[in-house]
Amino acid sequence: MKLYVDVLQAKDLPVSNGYYVKVKVGNSEGKTKTLTATTSTTTTTAASVWNEEFVFRVHDDDYVDEDIVVSIGHGFNGSDDLLGRVIIPVLSVANEDNQSLPPTWFQLLNNKFVNKDSYCGKILLAVSLHKGGQGTLTSGQISSPSDTSINGSKEFQTYNGKFSPDTQGKIPERKQFFKSITNRLDNIFHKNNEASRTESSSELSSPKSDNESSIDEEPPCCSFEEAMEIMQSKNDNNEVPDDLQGGILIDQSYLVSSDDLNRFLFAPGAQFRKDLAELQGTTDLEEGPWVWKSDEMTCLTRFVTYTKAASKLVKAVKATEEQTYINASEKCYAVFVSVDMPDVPYGSTFKVELLYKMIPGCELSSGEETSRLTLSWAITFVQHTMMKGMIEAGTSQGLKESFSQFADLLAQKLKVHNSDKSEKELTLASLKTEHQSDWQLASEYFRNFTVMSTLLMIFYFLVHILLCKPHEAQGLEFGGLDLPDSFGEFLTCGILFIHLESVYNMISHFVQARLRRGSDHGVKAQGNGWVLTVALIEAINLASLESTTSPDPYVVFTCNGKTKTSSVELQAHDPHWNEIFEFDAMEEPPSVLDVEVFDFDGPFNQGISLGHAEINFLKHTSAELADLSVNLEGKLAQSSQSKLHLRIFLDNNNGVESIKESLTKMEKEVGKKLTLRSPHRSATFQKLFSLPPEEYLINDFTCHLRRKLLLQGRLFLSARIVGFYANLFGHKTKFYFMWEDIEEIKTLSPSLSSMGSPTLVMVLQKGRGLDATHGARKIDEHGRLKFYFQSFVSFNVASRTIIALWRTRTLTPEEKEEIAEEHQDQEERSNNLVEDGWSFFDMNNENKSKIYTAEIPTNIESLMQLFDGGEMEHRIMAKSGCHDYTTSPWEPINLDVFERRVSYRFSRRVLIFGGEVVCVQQKLPNKNSMGWIVNETMSLSNVPFGDHFRIRFKYKMETSEVAHNVCKCEVCIWITWLKSNMFQHRISRNITDKFTNRMVEVFELVKRELLLCDPPT
Repeated sequence: MKLYVDVLQAKDLPVSNGYYVKVKVGNSEGKTKTLTATTSTTTTTAASVWNEEFVFRVHDDDYVDEDIVVSIGHGFNGSDDLLGRVIIPVLSVANEDNQSLPPTWFQLLNNKFVNKDSYCGKILLAVSLHKGGQGTLTSGQISSPSDTSINGSKEFQTYNGKFSPDTQGKIPERKQFFKSITNRLDNIFHKNNEASRTESSSELSSPKSDNESSIDEEPPCCSFEEAMEIMQSKNDNNEVPDDLQGGILIDQSYLVSSDDLNRFLFAPGAQFRKDLAELQGTTDLEEGPWVWKSDEMTCLTRFVTYTKAASKLVKAVKATEEQTYINASEKCYAVFVSVDMPDVPYGSTFKVELLYKMIPGCELSSGEETSRLTLSWAITFVQHTMMKGMIEAGTSQGLKESFSQFADLLAQKLKVHNSDKSEKELTLASLKTEHQSDWQLASEYFRNFTVMSTLLMIFYFLVHILLCKPHEAQGLEFGGLDLPDSFGEFLTCGILFIHLESVYNMISHFVQARLRRGSDHGVKAQGNGWVLTVALIEAINLASLESTTSPDPYVVFTCNGKTKTSSVELQAHDPHWNEIFEFDAMEEPPSVLDVEVFDFDGPFNQGISLGHAEINFLKHTSAELADLSVNLEGKLAQSSQSKLHLRIFLDNNNGVESIKESLTKMEKEVGKKLTLRSPHRSATFQKLFSLPPEEYLINDFTCHLRRKLLLQGRLFLSARIVGFYANLFGHKTKFYFMWEDIEEIKTLSPSLSSMGSPTLVMVLQKGRGLDATHGARKIDEHGRLKFYFQSFVSFNVASRTIIALWRTRTLTPEEKEEIAEEHQDQEERSNNLVEDGWSFFDMNNENKSKIYTAEIPTNIESLMQLFDGGEMEHRIMAKSGCHDYTTSPWEPINLDVFERRVSYRFSRRVLIFGGEVVCVQQKLPNKNSMGWIVNETMSLSNVPFGDHFRIRFKYKMETSEVAHNVCKCEVCIWITWLKSNMFQHRISRNITDKFTNRMVEVFELVKRELLLCDPPT
């Protein structure tokens, strides 16, 4: 007999990303397709429709004891995650009229629970038995088998059919039907007492009529806006989650409110998602409805499925996104997205996670609202795989390309607002408007007792002179000279003179201070790279050298060897500057800013220090630097608790290009290609050492830190720091210091104490790197910390990289300019060698070596066929391992001097690297004898250090004086070095030996060719 089981549909299921049904009879089992459920925003349940039929063969003697086990599970990965099941005895179907059980709703129960929570939903099934292999399907057509699973020895087939509502209406209305089903299923649920078993079985087996099924429809859905309001009213968590560890894909502000941005991106049927899918070639986009994930109605979730377009490496694959609101409060939204792509290579081992954060931005002066969108990513591995690194790199690259298109399209739809730049500009603009004029400063400076009393005395004296009448000269007076007539007059004149001198000094002081005023204030930075902008706001509680007078402070800023000086604020303990300073663009981000406050003492004196401070950019975030209050150090500053208020902005106006240019210059010092580490690795490095986001990782090495005991860890090298991290059985050792802190780097030879490994010693300057004291091996007699690192995998690579980075960071700008000029001169000399006939001026070099000399039985004209560009020359060069051999014709460049160019490629037999060769040859007649001299300069490319040298040959061919029709041939070689390196001797020896053998081979081939062309008689 054949048993037909129709799996039609299910409802009231818990919300999940997909459902499937398994039907088992005896040892045979079948499984439906995994389908996405239909959900509603007003309920926490879902429904799914399969309309699939399964056919099982059962023996007449066995079906009495057989059970039909129907279980439903969820998940796209095929994991056996059971929601619930129904067990129907085959005997109960056989006892029905026509041996058929019409479509009936059964309750799904989970055996893990015995209480009321065991209810997991309902499933609609139809079962029938037929003899002779004839089966009758419900309305629909039979199609080819699909999603078939065969287990066991019994025959099993699967068909897809369609269930019509009319069939569901053909449910018997007889009470005996319900009673029969209840009695037959009573023995299934025999767990607790008899009463509970009877009640449970009755509920499970009760089919519904048309009227009953209409009552089970889901309530109407609320709108997306209403759901947002409900979630905001019930969400008490105002904290915005942290960014994911993979890195930031998008961080941009837009001229739109966060509410509108949220609706624009995640509202049902959002047009932006459709436009993005069309732009990226995404097909089959289906967005599920937003549903409540919990009964508390505090979290919305939905499923989105689509097919990603095929790329160069991956075919078109289907992806499923589970989007969940994890925060929606006070106009702050956070949406967590889990992306599952099981069809990609190793797709079952990982999941990609995205976090959208939409928060309100600053309100503009025009009243417009802004919002900031931050999108971060991470990758979670659910299974261990050896391809983890490849998967991370591929995922990172794919996400960058995809969300680059996302950001471009979003910028077309919404107006972009650069919030960081606006905040900086607004801050600097406000400082400019607050700046005082010279008249205001003069009025404040001269409004004191000394000036006012002096003016009053002068006025009093002038009035007295006008009122007094001339009198006769007395004593030593004469015409035009009026002397004091009493000691009182003499004292009064003295007081007036002292006051006038004091006022004169004040005026002179004010003029000098105004002339010193900010030649650096307001000067714009030049160049591309890292631009440091410092806004000097004010100082608080500055000390004074004399208790009776106030200081005249000014501030000096120093960064990377460049200084900026503020104006002088006169007679102020709490001066207000409101001045802006910009340092010219730097190749690498600066590490520290030195600040020192002086008391003005004339234009040619530096003045006395009122306090100083060092601002370490690595220990402050950009938000902290934007409004920073610095405590000044020094005896005077600490006694009066002086502070300085600054606003600091560090921007990169050249983007990634400045980082690439910096790495290129470092490569010249290292002699090795340097590649920037992945954003994920850099983000992990930044988090490990609590560094700002602009600190990028350059390289890292495994090594041992030598203290009392060896400690294995990892040495990290970035643009500004050297960091070490080790984790030994949970005991973590972590420290870092800046490149500028290093005074000396030494290399120690292998020894017994270092276990035969060279050691790299870093010596810090006195008083520097004190935070890393626990990692130092010792402190020398000068108070300097010493760090010992050894057991590198490749000590030469590590030491060259570290020393090159240290030199790059510690050289002064003048030294860097000198080195750059030297490199430029060296390159120009190298280029001149190429352009000017490759420099044949040193062909009489005394250091040349003779590598071949012989007498060849032929005349000069025949031997010179080796240099005429004819067939013989091409045959000989092809046989000697020169591929793609091409020559240019000889051209006269001077009297009796001819020149040509030759290019070819060495075979691997001749040169293991198979490099390309370009030669410039010059020939001229030998004036001393009948013959020719050929000078050749050879350049090798695609060969290690090939740009560091040129190979020179001198072929001297002349007629022999001893024998008739015999030529004497002599070849010399030497090397001209364009750049020095540590392998010069080794390379020179290798080239000389190789071409000694090669010349013997070439001229032996010449002899054979000449004999073949002109055999002896």
